[in-house]
Amino acid sequence: MTRRVKAGLALALAVGLGLASPAEATEKKTVAYLAPSLDISYWQWVGYGVKKKAEELGMDYVEFTSENSPAKQMDNARTAVTKGVDAIVIGPVSSTSTPPLLAYLKSQNIPIAFAGIGPQPGQTDYTSSVTANNYETGKAQGSFVCKLAKERGGNKVGMLSLPQDRENAQKYLKGAEEAFKADGCDLVQMLETRGLTVNEAVTQANDMLTAHPDIKGIYGMYDEAGTGAAKVLETRGLTGKVGIAVADGSPTTIGLLKANAIQGIFFQEAVGQGLDGTQQVYNALSGAPVEKDLALVMPLVTADKVDSAEAKGVIDRVFPPAK
Repeated sequence: MTRRVKAGLALALAVGLGLASPAEATEKKTVAYLAPSLDISYWQWVGYGVKKKAEELGMDYVEFTSENSPAKQMDNARTAVTKGVDAIVIGPVSSTSTPPLLAYLKSQNIPIAFAGIGPQPGQTDYTSSVTANNYETGKAQGSFVCKLAKERGGNKVGMLSLPQDRENAQKYLKGAEEAFKADGCDLVQMLETRGLTVNEAVTQANDMLTAHPDIKGIYGMYDEAGTGAAKVLETRGLTGKVGIAVADGSPTTIGLLKANAIQGIFFQEAVGQGLDGTQQVYNALSGAPVEKDLALVMPLVTADKVDSAEAKGVIDRVFPPAK
């Protein structure tokens, strides 16, 4: 009698005698997290959420980084499937990179949830997409930045943008442009990031203010943009004279908010996206109802509200607790 057969008979006997529950008899599921890059804190925080929820659900967790390469992203998906993962949560390199990935995972019957960045518009072969309500946030942040600019005596604003090959960035921009037009502000320059680093944001903010010294408000579409812009304003002696609002949120930008170097943060629940995306693929595996499109609210928090119980409840789903 083989070892596998013996083990199977033993398990069957154990279940029959009430020594093992049906849940224990079921094979443990594995979820893979595919990050576009693990050099960026945001994607580390999404991974924390995926891992935490996987542990709660009794799933194994593995992670891959795509190094901002669509080809590496596809290789990671194939490797994960070959290793026997049951589900995937992904922050894609770009929305435009997702059609071949979705076609492959559909052929393998692997449920997939997007986190942070959704698939290319028109794609439907995915389990769930857990993102922020980017369009409405874009409008709200645009109005807030315009208000900051007018309070400082002007209506010229600049934007440090995410790459516009991402559907979330496109939605942010659409909402912001509508708000600027409605509220009477002029977007004089938009610069797209490639590396999402503070150093790049410093360079871009410097370039923008050199070309347009009459800018009175800066719209940061990602967290490092706010940090970089705040550094530039401090160097130029413009802290408080040019308003800044940023999306995402981190311990660094919270500190800048409290110091009034940034005037507002629209918090994006990075950890929450990982938690919710993992729940949705687990539901798909277990036959429970699935929510295909989850657009999480990004609340504005200002310095006077950042220590409130409500703000702290939001922040708990943005980044992991300090160790």
